[in-house]
Amino acid sequence: VNDNPSQYKITLSGTLKSPKLNFDPPFLIMMPVPLDVETEADINIIPQDYLRQSQICVELPQIELEEGGRICPFSVQFPGGQDIVLSSDGKNNQLICHISFRSSKPVSVLWNMCFIDEEEN
Repeated sequence: VNDNPSQYKITLSGTLKSPKLNFDPPFLIMMPVPLDVETEADINIIPQDYLRQSQICVELPQIELEEGGRICPFSVQFPGGQDIVLSSDGKNNQLICHISFRSSKPVSVLWNMCFIDEEEN
C-alpha cells in the first residue's frame, strides 16, 4: 500500500450449513381403514438453511402385492405449493404436505417417505 512492499495476509473463515428439512410430526401413523376408504393426514415441512428458492418432490414407492402386481396407494399434495421460499426475515417458510392413502387390496406397510429438493438433497 502506498508503494510499501510489505505483504498483508488476510485469513477468512466461515461455516457452511447444508440445507435440511425437519418434519412435524417426525413420523406418521395412518389409521387402518376399510378397503377403498381414504385416510389422510397433514405434516408440516420446516426447511432450514436454504439460501435460494428450491422445490420439494416426494418419491412414492410402489407396493408389491402377495398375488403379484404393484400398487401405489399413497398420494401427496402440497396445498400451498412445493417451493421453499426465503422470507424477508431470512428464514424459510414452512410447507404443508397432505398425505392420503387408499387401497382396494389389503396391505400393511412400513415405509420411509423420501423428500428431495431440486439438487437431490
